[in-house]
Amino acid sequence: MSEDIVLSAQGLVKRFGGITATNNVTLNLKKGARHALIGPNGAGKTTLINLLTGVLEPTEGRITLEGRDITQLAPHKRVARGMVRTFQINQLFNTMTPLETLALVVSQQRGLGAQVWRPLGADKDVAGRCAQLLEQFRLAEVMNQRTEHLAYGKRRLLEIAIALACEPRVLLLDEPVAGVPAGEREELLQTVAALPADVSVLLIEHDMDLVFSFANRMTVLVNGTVLTEGDPDQIANDPEVKAVYLGHGEEEGAHG
Repeated sequence: MSEDIVLSAQGLVKRFGGITATNNVTLNLKKGARHALIGPNGAGKTTLINLLTGVLEPTEGRITLEGRDITQLAPHKRVARGMVRTFQINQLFNTMTPLETLALVVSQQRGLGAQVWRPLGADKDVAGRCAQLLEQFRLAEVMNQRTEHLAYGKRRLLEIAIALACEPRVLLLDEPVAGVPAGEREELLQTVAALPADVSVLLIEHDMDLVFSFANRMTVLVNGTVLTEGDPDQIANDPEVKAVYLGHGEEEGAHG
């Protein structure tokens, strides 16, 4: 396999009883990729991401990360190997501030786990990394507010900051703008656009404006099967994609 492939899914199948939710999916994510996974509702995007992250076990097929087979690896071990998915933080860190949350994650990442409740800033490296993340994700001005009081867009930014604090080599960016009000989207879009170049990103997203502005490679999933893959121009001008997903030319003007 090519050395520039960081994450590879080969022939993934997932059956739930008589239903095939993922049907022989092959997907290769290159180093530094900006790759989008798109498809209509019910296409199987979530099932595929759950297979990649280890939440579900495939019925058939294999997954490799940096050339090592991780098909049977537990989700937390995949995170430790460098594959991180943005996750909902509402239940987890509601009563904590962004600073406390990031200090916890950074401390765990650096093997300081039990020492995390020392006064914040006691470890200069942790404090420095937290300050960097708070700045990068435009959270510095709300760093001492409880997460439950943050605007929704800021919470999504914190989710991505948490994922980046895990030092991923592969970031699965799961619908980052879903539910974010129009007035808060621009900040999120700019932050996503500025993600570190050395992190390979697989974006799962319904928002076509974000997909076409961010991705340089796209995989279209329909009924659990890869319909096609290509660069944005190829996808925007593909008659089959238009028919099943882009609304018969409705998006063509914006992206064609």
